[in-house]
Amino acid sequence: MIEVKDFCKQYKPHSKNSFCVKNVSFKVEKGEIAALVGPNGSGKTTVLKAICGFHYPLSGSIIIDQTDITQEPQKAMELCGYLPEISSLPPELKVYDFLLYAAACHNLNKTEAQKRIEKLSKDFSLSEFLHNKIKNLSKGQQQRVSFAQALIHNPPNLILDEPVSGLDPAQILTLRKYIKMLGEQKTILVSTHILSEVNQLCSKAYIMHQGELHQVKNLNNIENEFIRITQEAQK
Repeated sequence: MIEVKDFCKQYKPHSKNSFCVKNVSFKVEKGEIAALVGPNGSGKTTVLKAICGFHYPLSGSIIIDQTDITQEPQKAMELCGYLPEISSLPPELKVYDFLLYAAACHNLNKTEAQKRIEKLSKDFSLSEFLHNKIKNLSKGQQQRVSFAQALIHNPPNLILDEPVSGLDPAQILTLRKYIKMLGEQKTILVSTHILSEVNQLCSKAYIMHQGELHQVKNLNNIENEFIRITQEAQK
C-alpha cells in the first residue's frame, strides 16, 4: 500500500514559484493499478522519486506498507521497485552482470539472484541478449532490462515512470498484460502521458498539473477531464 499525505516539495525556498508539488494526497491499495497523468514539468516524477526515497518531503508524509520513508528510509526503499523514465544503465556491463549487481544491492544471495534472473529473463525475453553489453542493446531492450531490475527483489510495490517508453506496439501489449498480472498481487503506481493507456491498464487515475493533484472521477472521460483541468489553470 502506498499512502501520500499532504506532500509538499520545494526546490527554491526564496522564490515565489518555489513549490513544485503542493499538498498532494492519495492512496493506492494492494491489488490496484493507479495512474499519475500530467504534462512535462507537472510534478509527476518528483512524486514518484519521493515515494522511492530519493526526495524527502518539505512537509507531509509518505507511508509504504505502514513504513514512513522519513523514519525508516532504507526499509521503505526495499518495499518498492522503481522503473525510472530515463534509465542510466551502465553501458559496459553485460545484462546478466548488471542484474546480478542489482540483486546484490537488495541483499539477495547468489542463489536467490540467479533464480530471479532466470525468471525475469523469461518474463521479459532477455535470454537472447543476457550476456551482451548494455550499450549494444536497442532502446526497447534496455527498457526491458530496466523493468527487470525494478522487480529483481520481488517488491510488493511498483513505481513505474513511463513504462512503455521505447517499446514497439507488440511489446507494449505484452507489457500491459504483464503489469495487469502483477497488479493482482502488488500495489502499482504508473506515470504516463498516454491517456489511452490509462483506460486500458488502470483502475483509477490522478492528474498532476502545476504541482497540484486532481482525481479523475471517470476513467472513460479522462481526456475531457485532462483538458478541463489544464485549461482552467491557464485562465
